Amino acid sequence: MSEGLDVALRLVRAQSALVRRFDARLGGLHGVSLADFTLLLRLEQAPGGRMRRVDLADSLGLTASGVTRGLAPLERIGLVTRETDARDARVAYAALTGTGRRRLAEMRTTAEETAAEVFAGPAWPAADIARLADLLTRLGGTGLTGR
Repeated sequence: MSEGLDVALRLVRAQSALVRRFDARLGGLHGVSLADFTLLLRLEQAPGGRMRRVDLADSLGLTASGVTRGLAPLERIGLVTRETDARDARVAYAALTGTGRRRLAEMRTTAEETAAEVFAGPAWPAADIARLADLLTRLGGTGLTGR
């Protein structure tokens, strides 16, 4: 096996392990997945806490139907609402609700704690974390803030 393929497969396994860990914590404490949390974070960062669904899909690297499927349960539990454009009823926005903002703050605390556990101790000095962030960015793995 080539070194490049080995590294790619290791990255996929590491990503799967991280998703499972975040899903377990966020799901157990807040009833949401890491994908839900990521979607809510992106909405929070948008002007006015809302985005056109097509733009939300693009910013998350998802299809429009993937975003629609992801938003449906968040709408049912009152974290997100659907809004139409006053000038063009064909345009749909996803908007974070007040409840969504409050719950997201709680989720963020859990996610921060989980990340701190993952990158804790002498095994993960700050320089290694910064280097990993740089390497992931080179692969196209920007964070939600674009960094």
